Amino acid sequence: MNKNAFMKRALQLALKGGVKVFPNPQVGCVIVKNGKIISEGYHKFFGDRHAEIHAINNTKENLTNAEMYITLEPCSHFGKTPPCVDEIIKSGIKKVYIGIVDPNPLVKGNGIKKLKNAGIEIETGLLKNDLKKYYSDYIKRFSTKRQRVVLKYAMTVDGKIATVSGDSKWISSEDSRKLVYKLRSQFDGILVGVNTVIKDDPILTSHGEGKNPVKIVLDPELIIPLKRKIFTADSPLVIIHSMDEDNPKIELLRKKGAILLRLEKKNGRINFEDVCKSLKKISIFSLLIEGGGETAWWALKDKVVDELIVFIGPKIIGGIGAVTPVEGEGIKFIKNAFPLKLKSIKRISSDLMLKYKILAD
Repeated sequence: MNKNAFMKRALQLALKGGVKVFPNPQVGCVIVKNGKIISEGYHKFFGDRHAEIHAINNTKENLTNAEMYITLEPCSHFGKTPPCVDEIIKSGIKKVYIGIVDPNPLVKGNGIKKLKNAGIEIETGLLKNDLKKYYSDYIKRFSTKRQRVVLKYAMTVDGKIATVSGDSKWISSEDSRKLVYKLRSQFDGILVGVNTVIKDDPILTSHGEGKNPVKIVLDPELIIPLKRKIFTADSPLVIIHSMDEDNPKIELLRKKGAILLRLEKKNGRINFEDVCKSLKKISIFSLLIEGGGETAWWALKDKVVDELIVFIGPKIIGGIGAVTPVEGEGIKFIKNAFPLKLKSIKRISSDLMLKYKILAD
């Protein structure tokens, strides 16, 4: 095997991490001695030891004068685990091949510098183009400054998203729904309120129309049922809550693979500004909100929404108790309504799709 083949194997190992490593990147590593792979490792889940440490621990062979191939620059700082470079230096490895430099400012070049200062030879750039493409989403985390937030809903001609009995399937056409699946694949995350999970049991994927976004549920009291489709492991699940760490539901949700983000309530609820800030820290730079009327209201009220996408199905259902797309306390005077600018109107099968820009007050 040549150098590129060893790095390709490291990339194959990285893929094994799947969604469990989020928000960390997937990383693979192989250790080579006398032209043969003697050990392998990959990052298995968030909070676990990194790929390099697994590779070092997975062999009893003497690593003096061995070579290491890593898809991404090893860390040099303390996070959930100690710095990987320290263990590499202690191992006796003489040369490290690094696919690409880690764009994270905490690492960026520092791992390489520390290894060089310890006398370890470094070579970068193997499969550089392949790895840049593979890590494109991770690289985007550190180059994107502004978060994009889009609110989307489908409603009837008389402005309802569900009947008086709560039935909502389906207001829009099959072609519109397929377009929504494609739309989801263009976002880092998709957010709904916990009531949507309870009532509709959505899976929140792109249904094969592209990559799956990170699923995000706003659930202040952690009332989400444990048996819901949203727990399927096709993409990471983030649950935003306000409960104390000793809440027994927290450990149960973690065992189901959920990532828990705790935010303090303000005026009795979780503020969407805080939601967006916390999501940006875990690399959600584009967010699609598909929640019910209450979720839509507070996202608009907290002024985090940039764009609005509305699908109008050719149906009228009526009913005083039917659900509207934006609920909440409402606006008292027309002059205080949220100002919109129409960007486009498009016919999708029997539906209309309207796109609006949310204007500043």
